[in-house]
Amino acid sequence: MSTGAIIGIVIAVIVVVAVVVVASAEMRRARLRRQFGPEYDRLVEKLGSKRKADAELAERERRVRALNLRELSPEQQASYSGDWAAVQERFVDTPAEAVGAAHTLIGNVMRDRGYPVDDRTASMDALSVHHGRAMEGYRTTMDLRTDSASTEQLREAMIHYRALFEDLTGLRDGRGEPARERVAAIHDRADDRHAVAADGTRTAETAEPVTAEPVTEARVTREPVTEDPAVEDRDAVARNDERAAENASRTAYPPR
Repeated sequence: MSTGAIIGIVIAVIVVVAVVVVASAEMRRARLRRQFGPEYDRLVEKLGSKRKADAELAERERRVRALNLRELSPEQQASYSGDWAAVQERFVDTPAEAVGAAHTLIGNVMRDRGYPVDDRTASMDALSVHHGRAMEGYRTTMDLRTDSASTEQLREAMIHYRALFEDLTGLRDGRGEPARERVAAIHDRADDRHAVAADGTRTAETAEPVTAEPVTEARVTREPVTEDPAVEDRDAVARNDERAAENASRTAYPPR
């Protein structure tokens, strides 16, 4: 084989390897962009290059894998669902307090899931790995001053909080639909338990009626008393003798 052919083969191999490397990098970048959403573009702008952004996001994934992340149980989902409903009701009368309560509630969910909550930067970095799109709106509300914010700003903050809350708890429409069914079932079981506890044991009004057997009065049947035939004959003879004596006295001669 000539030297030119060998050089050609080497160049071809280098080109193929370069293409594979570039294609692999592009595929990894596309995956990161899909996974992190707006967070990827924000990080590219902050760090100044896609390569640095790729390296940073890969490091975030490594740190999150080391966390003891866990899903919420159906009971926890049901509990948090009720808490969020209460927060939304508070928004009608006290929107600023409701936004503060929503922020606290999300922190509680993060803690139960295993996310870091004491370090804001660590929290945002960890959330971006699995909740990048929902977390983006949450990031914009972090510096909101609720005491001076307008009602519209507070409403938008609640929308962002809700998106992250549903994503964290697994109650988001579509992906969390099976979880919603479990939560509904749990609420039904809880309502049944509360109803039983309130009613206690069955009272006389709710107890099934007890049918008493009618008491049948015993009837006393008196058997007819049968006279002895011998006694009846003696009585008849005595009566006949009395009649005969009476008749004889009537027909006797008078004394002289």
